Amino acid sequence: MGKPFVWETRIRFVDTDASGRIHYTSMFRHFEVAEQEFLREAGFPFSGPALEEYSFPRVHVECDYRSELRYDDLVQIAMRVERLGRTSYTLGFAVRCEGREAAVGRIVVVCISKREKKSTPIPAEFTAVLEGLVEASGG
Repeated sequence: MGKPFVWETRIRFVDTDASGRIHYTSMFRHFEVAEQEFLREAGFPFSGPALEEYSFPRVHVECDYRSELRYDDLVQIAMRVERLGRTSYTLGFAVRCEGREAAVGRIVVVCISKREKKSTPIPAEFTAVLEGLVEASGG
């Protein structure tokens, strides 16, 4: 099935805490950038006209750190769609640094109609874009 989208970035000084390691909240910014860059490359930025009638709030976020990340580490963030429902989708993230697993995370996103202020089906064109990243079942 779909191949993951991979975004490469560095851990910035602003991402770290007093110990010099990544602050636990910072990985979510990196997940968000990976998601936004994927959508931009796919021609579906959240700021674009195709999605202007919708908002996409995060209703659940999680991240497990597997190994240390420090200032200026180069990381690769692989993003997949773990679940694609009618009104929501789940993004899975796997972060690698120097060949080792550094973090894994998940974000659940709901499609909301700005006009009706309630969940609504994900637009068909956007669903098609997300389908390209759907994780193969069973593995």
